[in-house]
Amino acid sequence: MARDVHIDNVEHVQRPILAIGTEYPDGHLIDPHQHRRGQLISSSSGVLVLTTPAGAWVMPPQRGMWIPPATEHRVSMIGAVSVQSLYLEPGVAQGMPQTCQVVGISPFMRSLMTEALNLPLEYEESGRPGALMTLIWHELQQLQALPLSLQYPTTGALAARCRKFIQKPRIHETIDDWCADLGMSRRTFTRYFKRETGVSFMAWRQQACLLFAVPRLAAGESVTTVALDLGYENPAAFTLMFRRAFGSSPLAYLGLRASPSRAWADVRPG
Repeated sequence: MARDVHIDNVEHVQRPILAIGTEYPDGHLIDPHQHRRGQLISSSSGVLVLTTPAGAWVMPPQRGMWIPPATEHRVSMIGAVSVQSLYLEPGVAQGMPQTCQVVGISPFMRSLMTEALNLPLEYEESGRPGALMTLIWHELQQLQALPLSLQYPTTGALAARCRKFIQKPRIHETIDDWCADLGMSRRTFTRYFKRETGVSFMAWRQQACLLFAVPRLAAGESVTTVALDLGYENPAAFTLMFRRAFGSSPLAYLGLRASPSRAWADVRPG
């Protein structure tokens, strides 16, 4: 059983997948770092916020986060977070996404991860332990991405405009507003924006609002306060948007109430 073991201290262990459990207190911050292995994180409580030079991701409880090998990332915790991590050798991680993703974790996958945590780090690769890790590898291929990521353009005026927006996202800002700021035609802007971010402006704007909302709601702020800060006329309109994205209301989706903390500040790029 491997709990509260740092991955750098077990680099010598030659196994395709390692399972490690770690407990983090509310407000814990992990400075920018990277791992040789790919990492799948999951937690039954708290919210995990991950940022890289390319974007931000917010992982609510009962979901997962995929981090490709050698990806520099910074992590902060909102609420106490009990982390289950699977570390994949780079060769084993081939075929997994090449960028960070927040993913759904099925009850079956969660059970497999719990079983893996009960194995010694140098588990037998034959018999049940090896079969369990092989099954986990197959289930990793089935993970579905969730809309809790935000890619940033890296340079230029659009990058600056995106970073300005995420300081205070507003759901009613329009393409025409941004075109006027950037001196672009609507057609040029829409093409350029999708090329730089991978999604349409409307999808990116909604994702920015969701990333603004989830940590603040998890930190105990009311739906009304968050909705009004985003520019919604009433909390019902915000809840409808949230429900369309995730299939449930904000409080039902998060399944937690924590004490107020830093929240959105951890999502913004440094």
